[in-house]
Amino acid sequence: MEEYETLVAFVVNALFVTLLGWYLITNLQWYNYSLSRVILKHHKPQWHIIYFIVPFIAYYTTGKFFTIFFLFAYLPAIFIWHKRLDKKLVLTWRVKRFLILLISLTLFQDVLCTLKDACAMYGVFLPLAIAYIGSYLIEKFLFMTYKKEAKKKLQSMPELQIICITGSYGKTSIKNFIAEILSKKYRVYATPRSVNTLAGIVGDINNNLSEDIEVYVCEAGARERGDIYDITTFLEPQSVVVGRVGEAHIEYFKTLENIIATKLEIMQSPRLERAFIHTSVTDEPHEKVTFFGDEIEKLEANLDGTDFTMKLDGETLALHTDILGAFQSMNIAVAVRVAKAFGMSNDAIIKAVAELTPVEHRLQMIKAGGKLILDDGYNGNIDGMLEGIRLCSLHKDGKKVIVTPGLVESSEALNLQLIEAINEVFDIAIVTGSLNAALFEKHLTVAKKIVLKDKAILTKVLANETKTGDIILFANDAPNFI
Repeated sequence: MEEYETLVAFVVNALFVTLLGWYLITNLQWYNYSLSRVILKHHKPQWHIIYFIVPFIAYYTTGKFFTIFFLFAYLPAIFIWHKRLDKKLVLTWRVKRFLILLISLTLFQDVLCTLKDACAMYGVFLPLAIAYIGSYLIEKFLFMTYKKEAKKKLQSMPELQIICITGSYGKTSIKNFIAEILSKKYRVYATPRSVNTLAGIVGDINNNLSEDIEVYVCEAGARERGDIYDITTFLEPQSVVVGRVGEAHIEYFKTLENIIATKLEIMQSPRLERAFIHTSVTDEPHEKVTFFGDEIEKLEANLDGTDFTMKLDGETLALHTDILGAFQSMNIAVAVRVAKAFGMSNDAIIKAVAELTPVEHRLQMIKAGGKLILDDGYNGNIDGMLEGIRLCSLHKDGKKVIVTPGLVESSEALNLQLIEAINEVFDIAIVTGSLNAALFEKHLTVAKKIVLKDKAILTKVLANETKTGDIILFANDAPNFI
């Protein structure tokens, strides 16, 4: 009987520590492997209490009853939590290394305690702490190795032109537009999706940048001062773009001045030849800087596309694109300026702009089942969301429906501005997540408002609430851990 109880305790401990580690590494992956952000900046800190702190305390206080707690409370709870996540853990090599280290340490500890019969109960904290610290040190060492390999690869391509883009809004769009236009003349490669951290860029160079590429286009993101500087001094881009700057991620930077200073770190590239800076950032003249943002004229933006003119080197270019959103004219305009600096002719540029493809999940139009869908799920700034709302107001047939969690990492004032715009246009507002739910419930005055804490039923709700001829705007599709 005693041997049976020992075996059960052994198995339960190993499973329990593994599940705590699974919860920890999932949250770390969401927050770019920053433990301080997981602890201090988590959007649902109550999860830590339910899925980590309470079970941790229960392990050391419930004694022999912990097995019952584990089997009938914690195990089902963590399973349901994981199942409901819309952004589940991705089993990267970093995650696998952490889990392998954690499980190995746990089994070693438990076997040692069993053989020595020296432990009143198996530990939880020690294997977790050692696995986290060990994993951190391993990743630091591997990152330095990978970084050296990536730097060596870049140095072996002295003719490679590197274009780096930062800003609060539109980085990915600008990157894609520049890459698409320049690809008409050069062999171009751009970082995939929203890869914009130093670690992501290093991995992209090592794994995806081929040696025949002539132009490498990437974006640089930041959560704190020095992030852009680290990327810039690593890449040493010859051309840089600083897009529009605003109060995105204000909770990290505290002030707009800090955001601007961080974005301008990109100007410290040792090989800088040219810079294109939006007028919202600075007006300080610099011999290598071209300002943009005020050159758009005769702008017409509707559900059929965007038309505008812009002056370029004394000539006026009339441009048309199927890309939706008036704000995209500014992003296209700077891509045009970059293309001109790279020697493309006006005719080639005009043709390339006309052939631009919509950026996925950024005011991407989809027609399905007789309904018009504007997928703006990857847009999280107020100007972009207001433009999506304006475009929906142009739709004359059927109901207008918006699905949104509101603005994330932003202010209450901007969310109230968003709510006011929604009230003027939409018939139905579906609020996802709990982050801004109370604010939206209080101030929304649309004909029908629906608050969904679980996005798993969103498809069913839309099927019941919409029909042929309706327009649906997905605005800022934040994952449900936010």
